[in-house]
Amino acid sequence: MRPPQARLLAAGAVLAVGAAATMLLSDALDLGLESVVLLGAALGAVLALVPDATPARRLGGAAAGFAVAFVGYVVRAGFLPDSAAGRAVVVAVVVLACTLVAVATASRLPLWSVLLGSAGFTGAYELTFAAAPARVLETSVSTASSLALAAALGFALALLAGPSAGVRTAAPTRAAERGETAPADEPTTPLDQILETRA
Repeated sequence: MRPPQARLLAAGAVLAVGAAATMLLSDALDLGLESVVLLGAALGAVLALVPDATPARRLGGAAAGFAVAFVGYVVRAGFLPDSAAGRAVVVAVVVLACTLVAVATASRLPLWSVLLGSAGFTGAYELTFAAAPARVLETSVSTASSLALAAALGFALALLAGPSAGVRTAAPTRAAERGETAPADEPTTPLDQILETRA
């Protein structure tokens, strides 16, 4: 088993190469991902690395946060003034809606992941929205698809190489329940298992 620092370095290297490759590919194919590659890759990596709930639930929470933020922008464009007060109302409603999602699902969709998804979409879309609020339906879908693609890449790479990939701390493992500990040389990530197999 590699030491934690080596696993962290490997995870960072894999993410760096993947993000750089995505940037180059986006430019070559005119995919329009350049403005969201780092944000999306980081968002996806956080969802993969945080050892809370299952990967599917973390993704579900982020997707719900995307949706909440999207609805917030639609409401802001159609019903609220473009002022500090209008923006304050939307911010409060979005945060409360994210909280209600977590409450309604009994935290199966963790609040942090819902908030992360909402914040990620807002960070990627705010300047585009401010430039043309009336085009919210068109531009928000474009931004969401680009961000989701970059986030999916970051999630997949971090889940493969991350030091905490797939770990869930909310419930003890069967070995822990029996008072046992995992063997010291047991690979902890898919990348560890591949490297151990080839060693």
